[in-house]
Amino acid sequence: MIYLDNSATTKPCKEAVEAMTAALTDGWANPSALYGFGIDAAHTLRDARRQVAAALGAEPDRVYFTSGGTEADNWAIFGTARRFGKKNKHIITTAIEHHAVLHSMKELEAQGFTVTYLQPDPLGRISLEDLKAALTPQTMLVSIMMVNNETGAVMPIEAMAKLTHRLCPGAVFHTDAVQGFLKIPFSAKTLGADLISVSSHKVHGPKGAGALYISPKLKNFPALLHGGGQEGGLRNGTEAMPAICGFGAACTAGKATMAQDIAKEKELLNHLVQQLEGIDGVVINGAHDAPQILSVSIPGVPTQNTINVMQEYGICVSAGSACAKGHRSHVMTAMKLSPAVIDGTFRISLCKDNTQEELDQVVTVIRENILPRFKK
Repeated sequence: MIYLDNSATTKPCKEAVEAMTAALTDGWANPSALYGFGIDAAHTLRDARRQVAAALGAEPDRVYFTSGGTEADNWAIFGTARRFGKKNKHIITTAIEHHAVLHSMKELEAQGFTVTYLQPDPLGRISLEDLKAALTPQTMLVSIMMVNNETGAVMPIEAMAKLTHRLCPGAVFHTDAVQGFLKIPFSAKTLGADLISVSSHKVHGPKGAGALYISPKLKNFPALLHGGGQEGGLRNGTEAMPAICGFGAACTAGKATMAQDIAKEKELLNHLVQQLEGIDGVVINGAHDAPQILSVSIPGVPTQNTINVMQEYGICVSAGSACAKGHRSHVMTAMKLSPAVIDGTFRISLCKDNTQEELDQVVTVIRENILPRFKK
């Protein structure tokens, strides 16, 4: 199998599997228990928090574990709305966010909030100038993703956060960094975002774990869940220790090789782009700034046909976001691409384990099987 859908999920690394196995077989105590076995589990939980925080460039006490990126996004958005109450009900986001953000915004609009959706340029990027024009004295939240999950376009988050805080000192800046974490170098301490969402299974950790970074500037941030006082009383409930331990181990492993992994993925991506640009009938969509994501279209060939043929040759690619089945891409639509391009689009997303030979096989299948079969 040639797996090229790493933006949907990644294979858990051996370090993550080992940490999860240990948590399930040896360290399975409740970390809130007050006897030695439970205290040992609490120490393990603390170590995992330190591992994730180190990869984020954050203080450990600013990292709160969640069930994944979707929960972290929801907590960031609805928590900020509750924090402001009835004042300052204007929000800024983009038309190309993950549905975890977009659907949350629709819910807030139904509650009386006003949401401005910034539009991308033809490459899928959001401009600093458009953000500046949208900010008002009533703006209380700006939520802009770090890396688009379909095009790989990278947003200038540090500059956007700085601009937001300069023009709207009381506003909160959130970034969904799920596709940027351990792919785009950044530090929570210097990025300037008040809230940062990350996910375990995008960085070779297990599903079922994620985290929300909450800046120390956000005093008394509203709790997501109420209960027994876990996660500083903000995300209550017994922690999912196996998933959290795997997440921490994956972060440590990923951070150690991050620079070389990014360089390898970018080299592979550039090689693939060069090969595909030489094929008549193939279109590259968007900026593909990030090292791991490439959006490709074969206009006139429905996406599902391409996926089916790829699968015949043991190649796994995606129609786009794995979280939006059966719908025309809202990202490509916002970029104002033609219907033929949108309906023929598929996503290739890499990881450090992929090889040039695998990508060459993709090119061969497109040239020798897909185009002759469907583009006559």
